[in-house]
Amino acid sequence: MNSIHISSSSTVSHSLTHHRWLSSPYKLYPQVIKINGRKPLATSCLNIDVKAPDSSREVTDQNSKGVMELEGKVMVGTYGREPVVLVSGKGCKLYDVEGREYLDMTSGIAVNALGHCDPDWIKAVVDQAHVLTHVSNVYYSVPQVELAKHLVDCSFADRVFFTNSGTEANEAAIKFARKFQRHSNPDVKDPAKEFISFTNSFHGRTMGALALTSKEQYRSPFEPVMPGVTFVEYGNIKAAQESIRHGKTAAVFVEPIQGEGGIHSATKEFLEFLRTACDDAGALLVFDEVQCGLGRTGYLWAHEAYGIFPDIMTLAKPLAGGLPIGATLVTERVASSINYGDHGSTFAGGSLVCNAALTVLEKISKPEFLASVSRKGLYFKKILQQKLGGNSHVKEIRGLGLIIGIELDVPASPLIYACRNSGLLVLTAGKGNVVRLVPPLTVTEQELRLAADILQDAMPVLDENNSE
Repeated sequence: MNSIHISSSSTVSHSLTHHRWLSSPYKLYPQVIKINGRKPLATSCLNIDVKAPDSSREVTDQNSKGVMELEGKVMVGTYGREPVVLVSGKGCKLYDVEGREYLDMTSGIAVNALGHCDPDWIKAVVDQAHVLTHVSNVYYSVPQVELAKHLVDCSFADRVFFTNSGTEANEAAIKFARKFQRHSNPDVKDPAKEFISFTNSFHGRTMGALALTSKEQYRSPFEPVMPGVTFVEYGNIKAAQESIRHGKTAAVFVEPIQGEGGIHSATKEFLEFLRTACDDAGALLVFDEVQCGLGRTGYLWAHEAYGIFPDIMTLAKPLAGGLPIGATLVTERVASSINYGDHGSTFAGGSLVCNAALTVLEKISKPEFLASVSRKGLYFKKILQQKLGGNSHVKEIRGLGLIIGIELDVPASPLIYACRNSGLLVLTAGKGNVVRLVPPLTVTEQELRLAADILQDAMPVLDENNSE
């Protein structure tokens, strides 16, 4: 039987200047099976050997090209991936199948808040895997209840609903808002059911959350999406005032800091207005903190920087440190409108994921950890300003804590590619002209300086591409 080795095991150097082979326990074994004598079906069996790395094992016989070609044959083509096959990580470093080392300023799109392979996170996952992984929400489970209590204790919320992702958390918020309006206005034949969202917003890819997402290219292939959504200019108080209407608006969805949209921060005046306008109109205020929450800004919750609190908050990305989870946090006023059977999920709040999330939340919520994020964020912005601020292509460097955007006057893609070729992984945002920097919250100042140095060295590529 032939086997395709995606990677092998070997010692990993933690220096950007020394590349060595590393380990991976994954092997794909293609098989051909006949069913009732019919046409053969090609299948693959994933064999996972959980073993300690063995530096004596042979170097992989597979390369990035082979993996990417195989992906093109077996995966639905929804992702325009970077041509990198990553197989291992430690802290803020990632390693590809050829053994190249990268400094990670993406953290899995703001997911790996504790970096890769955090020892406490690993222990939480392994310990729970030995006890109980999943039982569904037909039964109670201890890690789920403990995580919900922790989230309630450290937030404005009174109750929690768990999901598997950020888009699901926003779907739950949509349903809760609609149900809240119906519950609060029992004598009204047609209670408020419309929503306000904002330009440059991103709330997810499922049909309800997609309807709240402003980028037309995300919505148009799947229209009609959920009707009743009005998009208002982000930060425009007058436009919001004209759009939020009593008896019509069920809820207002807003990101205190927009991530996908380009790292735009709301002003305190804007969020204060939304809070007052929602109260006056009987609408709910929903803060989407899927990307900007959970310590990313140096505050546990991004809205804490403003001193303004929502009726509902949605969370996901970093909560379980890399495992899939989402959460919809609500006040008692909202929760009182939800009954048994109004919403649910088979996988959400599983014991394994929740135990991992407890470890992440306990570490991130410590005051000294949050203070370190604030300190490193200020340091990073300072050195980015020193090294890049004078470049003619840099329009603005903005953000709070460790969610930072560098807006350019040209597309950012050439810079992203140049950084990758120099061992630095960064993201784009906005209209493709913003470099998005969301490193693990455990990143060191030395690593931040190295990232700034690589960005500075790569900047000339923008002139080269602009002159072509």
